[in-house]
Amino acid sequence: MKMGIIGAGQIGKALAKKLIKAGYPVILSNSRGMESLQPLVEELGTLATAGTNEDACNADVIILAVMWWHIPDVLNKLKKQLKGKIVIDVSNNFTKDGDSPKLEKPTGVIVAELIPDTKIVKAFNHLFGKWIEAEPIVGNGKRVSFISGDYVSAKEIVGKIITELGFKVIDLGNLEQGGRITDVGNALSGLNLVSYPN
Repeated sequence: MKMGIIGAGQIGKALAKKLIKAGYPVILSNSRGMESLQPLVEELGTLATAGTNEDACNADVIILAVMWWHIPDVLNKLKKQLKGKIVIDVSNNFTKDGDSPKLEKPTGVIVAELIPDTKIVKAFNHLFGKWIEAEPIVGNGKRVSFISGDYVSAKEIVGKIITELGFKVIDLGNLEQGGRITDVGNALSGLNLVSYPN
């Protein structure tokens, strides 16, 4: 299974490293072009390639890891390519100034409305980048990754991938339910939780 990552900032890079470690080939794209990604691709090794956003959309599962204010423009250009795809949305509603204004709808719901023919699974948005970068195995426990989405089959695929990265997956239900507790400012936002066996 090939993974496409749109956005190569802290979160995109961290997930690329985790995916490659788990054996997934990854195609990375960003707004600055393929040449700017060459140093990162070389660092990541032979399972990593650079491409355009459209190239990343040709992967089996796509991770949307761009800044919140860029999302409408990016998704508007990729609607056709993303049709029918599973998209893992890791975004949070931060402005360029670092503010997080209250939204009428959860971020995952807004993203799903922008690309209605895709299967959105919200994941990793409750974790700071440093926790995604960190080793997910903590002692005999696993760092928790909450997911939510409106398509059970898509959540099963994404849950399997995230489990293979070493995280403990907890399904919070649909995008509305999950977003209400994991989006910035809500109960599970910013919590670095570890699940230990009974």
